[in-house]
Amino acid sequence: MNERILVIGEALIDRVRDTDGDVVEHPGGSPANVAVGLARLDHLVDFATRIGQDERGARIANHLTRHGVSLLKASVGPNPTSVAEAHLDPSGAAEYTFDLHWDLPRVSVPARVGHVHTGSIAAVLEPGAASVLATLRAARAHATISYDPNLRPDIMGDLDAVRPRVEEIVGLADVVKASDEDLALIYPGQAVPEVLRRWAKLGPSLVVVTRGAEGAVFGLSATGELASAPTLADTVVDTVGAGDSFMAGLLSGLAAAGLTGTEGRERLATASLAEVRPAVERALACAGLTVGRAGAYAPSLDEL
Repeated sequence: MNERILVIGEALIDRVRDTDGDVVEHPGGSPANVAVGLARLDHLVDFATRIGQDERGARIANHLTRHGVSLLKASVGPNPTSVAEAHLDPSGAAEYTFDLHWDLPRVSVPARVGHVHTGSIAAVLEPGAASVLATLRAARAHATISYDPNLRPDIMGDLDAVRPRVEEIVGLADVVKASDEDLALIYPGQAVPEVLRRWAKLGPSLVVVTRGAEGAVFGLSATGELASAPTLADTVVDTVGAGDSFMAGLLSGLAAAGLTGTEGRERLATASLAEVRPAVERALACAGLTVGRAGAYAPSLDEL
């Protein structure tokens, strides 16, 4: 549990304007949520992102440090802090507009880091995506890798063009987590087991697919075995941040089982379904607590 985890990806300000015109701003971004979730689960977390030298950037930095996340120096740049603006219609549905700046420079991964996680916009949006890819390649020598595509077609553009980059990172990863919505977007018409087998051939030892109220499916590349686990959510207030909470819980469970880091890589590659199931169940427990609260709530280890 003392092994440090590096999370690489976007942090931004979610700016929500309701039907009355009232505006609320709060820190967000999928990788930022994962970093906070891991810190709340008592892990040592470094975070590489890109925020501006402005009030919004300071607010994000304060939010991260308040939850125990260490922000790397390369995270502060000359551009304004990214903003995702949501306009709510009378039904509560949101339409988003984005002002994104993702120019992350190459990140030097400290030797103390045993695991690196990335995903979402940061993995495919240039120019920063090239730095993310280079960092992952360099990190594999002394760290395990995880990836959550968290696809956003309205930002990422043509998913046929995005697919090669997604598969390249899948090939670098030891652990991949995606939602069934992600798979339907990038592999339309293909069943979940079919995509799991496709990704298994690229390199990851463990692939997990979340299925909302139906829980999760997980598969082992070495044996081709698949298993499922039910949701642990009692009530659902909203699903904001549920996937990020699941990701944090999954990595936390794998780290607790000694299945991350260079030594853990070999153990993960030969692990049984029974050996990885507790990590999947911790992930489901985290997500279950998150959906029971409004917003991207990150549960603590004590709550599990």
